[in-house]
Amino acid sequence: MKKFALLAFAVALMLTSCKDQESYSDRLNVERNATNAYLKGQRVVNEVPSDTVFETGKDAPFYRLDPDGNVYMQVINPGDRKNDRAKLSQTIYFRFTRFNLEEWYSTGVLGQSGGNETDMSQLPTSFLYKDFTLATSSQWGYGLQLPLDYLGAECEVNLVIKSQYGWTSEISYVQPYLYHVRYFHSQI
Repeated sequence: MKKFALLAFAVALMLTSCKDQESYSDRLNVERNATNAYLKGQRVVNEVPSDTVFETGKDAPFYRLDPDGNVYMQVINPGDRKNDRAKLSQTIYFRFTRFNLEEWYSTGVLGQSGGNETDMSQLPTSFLYKDFTLATSSQWGYGLQLPLDYLGAECEVNLVIKSQYGWTSEISYVQPYLYHVRYFHSQI
């Protein structure tokens, strides 16, 4: 009798946990819904301007940077895009703040942030521009480097990044983030 009760408990526990688990497809739907809900409250331009001259400032639109809609960029400060472009394998430092858009979607509040932008005791993070062969560069994902394809190396942007283009260690969490990022040539 005791064995049967234990077996029944184990089966019930397995059924409950299977029912509560979300599939990867479910997670992608939540990510898409959270991203779309956030962008719905913003002006969105579905392509990069052909001359790569972006509207700038806190009221600028979010530009879709990739065909699949994994990265959207609002340009706060474009930097000197003609004379100060990032070069292949150049070390670029950045400071950032990020907010989980899935949390915002479920609560309506941009909750706690993460990052090193406001804590100057933390070292700035860095990557080698477009050099994804090193884990120190690839760990930040493709999305954080994408603005430098269009802007000067000392620019400031807001980014909406879906998980596939985000931090490699977090891809499986399938969570979109809103980033505020400032890029630099040197550590500050």
